[in-house]
Amino acid sequence: MQEQVAIIVGAGTSGLAIAACLSQQSIPRIILEREDCIASLWKKYSYDRLHLHLAKELSELPYMSFPASYPKYVPKNMFTQYVDDYVSHFKISPMYQRNVESAEYNEVSKRWFVKARNASSVVATGETTNPYIPEVKGLNTFTSEVLHSTQFKSGKDFKNKNVLVVGAGNSGMEIALDLANHGVKTSIIIHILSREMMDFARILVKYLKPSLLESLVVMLSKLVYGDLTKYGIRRPTEGPFYMKRMYGKYPLINVGTCKKIKSGEIQVLPAEILNIRGNDIIFKNGKSHPFDTIVFCTGFKRSTNLWLKGLAKPSIPNHWKGKNGLYCIRLLQRGFYGASIEAQNIANDIKSIM
Repeated sequence: MQEQVAIIVGAGTSGLAIAACLSQQSIPRIILEREDCIASLWKKYSYDRLHLHLAKELSELPYMSFPASYPKYVPKNMFTQYVDDYVSHFKISPMYQRNVESAEYNEVSKRWFVKARNASSVVATGETTNPYIPEVKGLNTFTSEVLHSTQFKSGKDFKNKNVLVVGAGNSGMEIALDLANHGVKTSIIIHILSREMMDFARILVKYLKPSLLESLVVMLSKLVYGDLTKYGIRRPTEGPFYMKRMYGKYPLINVGTCKKIKSGEIQVLPAEILNIRGNDIIFKNGKSHPFDTIVFCTGFKRSTNLWLKGLAKPSIPNHWKGKNGLYCIRLLQRGFYGASIEAQNIANDIKSIM
């Protein structure tokens, strides 16, 4: 059993961020990663057309900026290269294929004991862990292809098919767009904002009250996109930032999907599936539609609670700090920018008690 000052579970971007911050403080650490690579969600389980939805200056990891040559919204291949360069620069060497089975604090020795199994199985403790597909009545009768968004790569693989995208987060919106761009007959179950609106909000948040900023952004969205109800899209009664803060739901960032919806290339269907019978999907309004493929863009389930003992509900402002030397990054789902700040706070806190 090897003893370390800090053990990091997960070599996703959050794990790499805290590893770099600990290195800056000369604090010994190891990283346990259940996959066979860093940032596996980006490298192995994301679609080809994926880009960062926020400007690159808001998506940098601590102590290393994106190259000046990178575009404002960084594509997947450039982002993974940046992550590889980050690992090389900070000399981060995770222990791969280490599946954490338990982590428990011992009151007598005042130490954490972490048990990890060396296995080639597929815990990053960020916002995304195990792919989640909801229980849908009759799904087991669907005779064609059922995918989670982590298995989707490109719309070119679905030529001449009728595809239903379930889940209207940003992944769902982008995958639907990619399918439509490849001529696939696409339907989707769905505050839509543009990237520019998000950048605008990031600037104004320093000067306006949250409620005023929320109203302004919603007004801009209505002016830009107009009345979307005739296309099957209903606006939530609550604003996008309120929903992000209260429910962890990100606002939808439009990268071209709205145009496809208005042109009829993407069909918006009722938000609730009533039943599935073979290849026919019956919706709450009683109508049914046949599909060749279903892509579930329905997020992930955390697995942390299965092996970690002592994880308390986060509370602002020290939401990243638990008891007895336990720290967690991105529990409040504040993206790369939030993870960068939290990683630096954690490293400083560990340094202060050494």
